[in-house]
Amino acid sequence: MSKCFVIALIKHETNTFSPIATPLSAFGHGNGPSYGEAARAEFAGSNTPFAAFLDIARREGAVAVTPVAAESWPSNMATRASFEALLQPLEDAVRAGCDACFLDLHGAMVVEGCDDAEGEILKRLRRIRADLPIAVTFDYHTNLSPDIVANASVITGYKTYPHIDMYEAGLLAGDILARSLRGELRPVMAWGWLPLVSSVMRHAPEDGPSGEIIAYARAMEKSGRVLAATLLPGFAHADTPYTGVSSVVVADEGADAAARGAAQQVCERMLAIAWERRAEYVFHPEPLAQSLARARALGAGAHAGPVLLIDHCDNCGSGGSQDVMLVVEEILRQKLDDVAIAPIRDPRAVAQMIEAGIGSNIRLELGGKTDMPAIGLAGRPLELAGRVRNITDGEIVFTGPMYTGLRSHLGRTAVLDTGRAQIVVTERHHEPFDLVIFRHCGIEPTQKKFIMLKSRIHYRAGFKPIAAHIVECAGAGVTNADLSVYGYRKLRRPIYPLDAI
Repeated sequence: MSKCFVIALIKHETNTFSPIATPLSAFGHGNGPSYGEAARAEFAGSNTPFAAFLDIARREGAVAVTPVAAESWPSNMATRASFEALLQPLEDAVRAGCDACFLDLHGAMVVEGCDDAEGEILKRLRRIRADLPIAVTFDYHTNLSPDIVANASVITGYKTYPHIDMYEAGLLAGDILARSLRGELRPVMAWGWLPLVSSVMRHAPEDGPSGEIIAYARAMEKSGRVLAATLLPGFAHADTPYTGVSSVVVADEGADAAARGAAQQVCERMLAIAWERRAEYVFHPEPLAQSLARARALGAGAHAGPVLLIDHCDNCGSGGSQDVMLVVEEILRQKLDDVAIAPIRDPRAVAQMIEAGIGSNIRLELGGKTDMPAIGLAGRPLELAGRVRNITDGEIVFTGPMYTGLRSHLGRTAVLDTGRAQIVVTERHHEPFDLVIFRHCGIEPTQKKFIMLKSRIHYRAGFKPIAAHIVECAGAGVTNADLSVYGYRKLRRPIYPLDAI
């Protein structure tokens, strides 16, 4: 008789300081969750853990039941009602009977009344079936809790940032659990947590301590000493008691009685490197005017690609409103020329440009529609005049190394050409990590002198290969790398670098 695997995706990176609400429709990037066969059709063949779990089920000859697939851009916490609507199909599928459960989760999800949504998901499944084998793959920016580890059988996470190894991480977790079901191994886990709240701007493996830690983790996996070793640098914009840097290691207790000790030693070494080099997890921004003056000088010389201007304080990929105009304003003030900008989220401006029509001249107040009371920042639009260069439906398919093959939705999209800058304005949030964000609306990014992106690190997936130079621009918003702007209430203290420890 064929085995039955329940495979589900519930993902949200919650920025508890974000002004952006998270209705149920946000899961699916504005189109709502997918259920059953629609969930399978949406993610099959993509670079995601969900797709890897489907392939594991096929390999093992198991029936794959896919009750729900739901992923939202980061924003503030979802309501309890939305959370229950996401969880109920998964609970129902487990109640109906299965041999194992494979979960594609985020790890930094907060919902109304619960600081640890992933821990709650796992506890709820355990109440239904205490002995259920559960494999979980987490995002790199997980805030790991004791409940998560206590209720999962196998945990893995991404080792790349930008996240281009999502399928690989899912395949690792899925394979370990599948082999345990065949009686080939018996997974055991060790984990640890540090009082270290690290800046996302310092998480990329090439930028700081994470590179050394991940190289060590990969070496331990390759040696066979452990089955999986995962660094989780955490998500600083979720104000929870679990926010911090952690690691989790899986070993085979069936093959080696000392496996638990080996897992613990590897885990401790990973955390020791992070703590020894903790000062490198602090981001030190350059003043905005200085950054753009430097970029202007870089753009004046001969180069084989655009200069990237990274507006990292207002990135929807970490919960930003994507309509703070501070960096755009400074670009125009310093008279940078031949600039492409993406994206500014402003549904009202999009509607105005659509009403005016392609080729029309228009004056409008762009962006600045969102107040951010959690950090004391009021929205401030930027008055601009320009020509409507293009209008699209905003339906795109990713071609780069992140989310390869998946369809996404910008909402209706319009391009405002001010003469110096071509600005992609969208109805919906979207982080620009793929060249399609420009190409779908008639802008060839490789031909621009400057490209401004509302992103933090994920832009590197699609745009770093074409860049001549990269300049990080410290604007404003709820993804500010300066952690002192946030009024933490639940964060476990003392914690570095906010406290002297």
